[in-house]
Amino acid sequence: MSEAGRRLALVTGGGRGIGRACALDLARAGFDIALVDLLEDDLKRTEAEIRALSRCALTFVADVRDHARAADVVRQVDAAWGRIDVLFNNAGRPMPKGITEISENEFDDTIAINLKGAFNYIQPVVPVMRRNGGGRIINMSSMNAHTGGVTSAVSKFSYTAAKAGVLGMTRALAKELGPEIAVNAICPGVIKTERSNAMIEAREAELAAGIALKRVGTPEDVASVVTFLATAEPNFLTGQDISIDGMQWIR
Repeated sequence: MSEAGRRLALVTGGGRGIGRACALDLARAGFDIALVDLLEDDLKRTEAEIRALSRCALTFVADVRDHARAADVVRQVDAAWGRIDVLFNNAGRPMPKGITEISENEFDDTIAINLKGAFNYIQPVVPVMRRNGGGRIINMSSMNAHTGGVTSAVSKFSYTAAKAGVLGMTRALAKELGPEIAVNAICPGVIKTERSNAMIEAREAELAAGIALKRVGTPEDVASVVTFLATAEPNFLTGQDISIDGMQWIR
């Protein structure tokens, strides 16, 4: 069971990149962290880094597309810690194929990972949060959900459709779950991670020139916003999507 005053966060896709940076920042803010990822070695590395910050960590090798596995992960976290205060649905995967190239299975997979994966964790987490007086849900969307992406974007229409769905789900659940649970989304722009590094480095100066802050983003830029959404008190923010793009886009 949890100790009085203890705060717990569940982060999907927490092994590397944005998920890792957010997990570490939440740990620095005093959260114990449950991590979900497919990459066991990355999970172990991030777990060790969390423990080095004197916080507790649990790790689960799991595919966010698996609804039953998500429920099992939430049950195990609840059994171990007695609560989940924050859920960050970060896990996602790009899809570079256009409408005439993508297969039906690839389209279904893109939706399953980037949209249904968030549903899979939200559904079992909600009763846990309600039982303990409430919580915060933060969903990973993308600036592509607003802009439709550009021809040079890593991901094309199916990813954009999934991330737009995340925004719709965020707004609907903010109404459904309030006032106990706040639900918000974040929309990163160009963020330099292990996955995007090669593409960004090839044209980083060009990309930075189109951004008001004249640089591309980092996982830590995203992490600071996630921690704010997880901890801000008093909280009067729900159903929102927050752009983290250095003012690359006007919307």
